[in-house]
Amino acid sequence: MSWFQVVLLALVQGVTEFLPISSSGHLIIPAAVFGWEDQGLAFDVAVHAGSLGAVLLYFRSDLQALFRGWIGSLIGHASDEGRLAWAVVIATIPAGLCGLLLDGWIETNLRSLAVIGCASIGFGLLLAWSDRAPQSRSELGALRWRDAIWVGCAQALALIPGTSRSGITMTAGRALGFDRATAARFSFLLSIPLILAAGMLKGLDLWQSPQPGVWGQAVVGALVAGVSAYLCIHWFLRLVDRIGFMPFVLYRVVLGALLLGLAFGQ
Repeated sequence: MSWFQVVLLALVQGVTEFLPISSSGHLIIPAAVFGWEDQGLAFDVAVHAGSLGAVLLYFRSDLQALFRGWIGSLIGHASDEGRLAWAVVIATIPAGLCGLLLDGWIETNLRSLAVIGCASIGFGLLLAWSDRAPQSRSELGALRWRDAIWVGCAQALALIPGTSRSGITMTAGRALGFDRATAARFSFLLSIPLILAAGMLKGLDLWQSPQPGVWGQAVVGALVAGVSAYLCIHWFLRLVDRIGFMPFVLYRVVLGALLLGLAFGQ
């Protein structure tokens, strides 16, 4: 890969991983427009590591509190932090199970421009609909078991390319009445186990792969993805209650139309 390709793809990965606009849709556009080949396993592992590092760093205080609360819950000391930690675990299970069962089929049958374009538009409009719900809940401590299951089942839909993991979990959170920033915060916390699992699986594939990695580019990719992801999380949480989700909905519709144009223009 050229250094331009390294920086662009890492930047796209870092930003779109946490915005409700679908990282898969954005990563496929440069390949389609410029005819770029696959960036390789080492680079994939690196940018996942960068994104994971960003969310761990940003939510380090929250994660410490969640871990203490989870440990406390095991010895009978109930707390909001402990309940939230269990909610993250419960909400991760549906996507994990569906990923194990369906990942190969999805990779073979759904990774097309047409599917990604339709998903980008359809789930974007669903986000717009859910954002009309009253913002009656503003504390993650109010999250109930059935809320976690609802968001977890929604997150499983993100296996469909173009859906956006962050987008569908924010959609579910808003449909439950959580305000935008709270829905986004839970979405970001939910990203941690899934990004970690994806990175570990890709890391295992890399370990078993005979192809050498370009480690200098991987390091730069991880840094660019990490810095851009951290800034994205920071500014999104600061601005989302002010600007709402409609700018992202409109962007998704335009992106989906562009992808459908590319799909049917080939």
